[in-house]
Amino acid sequence: MGNSKSLSWERWDRTIGTWIPYVTLAVSLIVGLLQSGRGQAEIAATAGLAALAAVWVFLLFTRAPEPREAHRLRMMIYYTGLMTIGSVLMSRQPVYFVFMLTGFFHAAVLRPWPLTILGVAITSILINTITTGFPWPTFEQWSIFGLIIVVQTLAIGFGTIIGERLADQSKQRKEAVSRLEEALQENAGLHAQLLAQAREAGVLDERQRMAREIHDTLAQGLIGIITQLEAAEQARNRSDDWQRHIDNATGLARESLSEARRSVEGSRPELLESAGLPDALAQTARQWSAMNGLPVEVTTTGRPNALLPEVEDALLRTAQEALTNVAKHARATRVGLTLSYMGDEVVLDVRDNGAGFVIANENGASEGGFGLIAMRQRVNGVAGTLTIESEPDSGTAISARIPTLPAERMVQAS
Repeated sequence: MGNSKSLSWERWDRTIGTWIPYVTLAVSLIVGLLQSGRGQAEIAATAGLAALAAVWVFLLFTRAPEPREAHRLRMMIYYTGLMTIGSVLMSRQPVYFVFMLTGFFHAAVLRPWPLTILGVAITSILINTITTGFPWPTFEQWSIFGLIIVVQTLAIGFGTIIGERLADQSKQRKEAVSRLEEALQENAGLHAQLLAQAREAGVLDERQRMAREIHDTLAQGLIGIITQLEAAEQARNRSDDWQRHIDNATGLARESLSEARRSVEGSRPELLESAGLPDALAQTARQWSAMNGLPVEVTTTGRPNALLPEVEDALLRTAQEALTNVAKHARATRVGLTLSYMGDEVVLDVRDNGAGFVIANENGASEGGFGLIAMRQRVNGVAGTLTIESEPDSGTAISARIPTLPAERMVQAS
């Protein structure tokens, strides 16, 4: 609203400045023609000068490119001619002082600013001296008209400068507002783009999370169930072993179903809901040993600290995946699991003396091993690093190293 009013006022100001010389010249000409006591030749000469004045204004002012202030030499020539023609017209007929008032308005186009003040002063001097019959005969008249010229010059000149400065500031404000609006529009577009990217990233993260959870719960559970059912098939003639494998498969199915539900809900692993990380790892090792008939040596070093839930989840899932890989591929006779609390760092090591494998690249990811990729993603997700060392027939060592602050220090820091 304010910008539209400012633009409207500036348009009117420009329009007035453009048309005022023609209006004042027309008024002066009409009033001069109505005055009596003038001969035809004198009237014709005055009218000719008025026409010259109109042409002069049209060619040098009206047709001047915008902004006129930028064309300094042209405006100085124009203003000098305007004052000259106006003075001649006033000397012939004083009524043309109305036309000379144009000088007060058009002095604003002179640059630099001292020329504006000088232009106003020249206009005031010419109007007051020619219309009052200079030289003035008395000191009182000199004082009065001198004071009028000074006051007119200061009031109109500095008023013009202040008006131009305000106009410049208004223009700068409009440009700033325009740039701000453009920036806001651009920011709105960027915000919408960021929201779209965030949604896409959220969908991708959720897909990756579900893929890891499915692998860590359903896939591992199904593998265990299949292993137990195959063992039951092989032990069908031994009733005790056969029943034990069936019971193990049933238990795995129930656990897998429970873990799948918790994964969908985004809950923590059930083992960590009721126990700390060392106990959860020990229980995981016991369950794995019972199903696979291979003992796991579990060791905890350092002072156990209450870690952030995300760190405990990542370490437990890493241990589960590592033990699953041992059962599937290693054909090991010894398995060790070590959890080390090392101040601002916690380390999980899982070692076996099994078949091993060839490391595919420097990051330690094996060929086609989604389980190892999922482990690495989990550990990297909590600012940790996963190291895998393995050679054929030389076993495998997996180490998850996560820098972390204990939970109680996090509370104190906050």
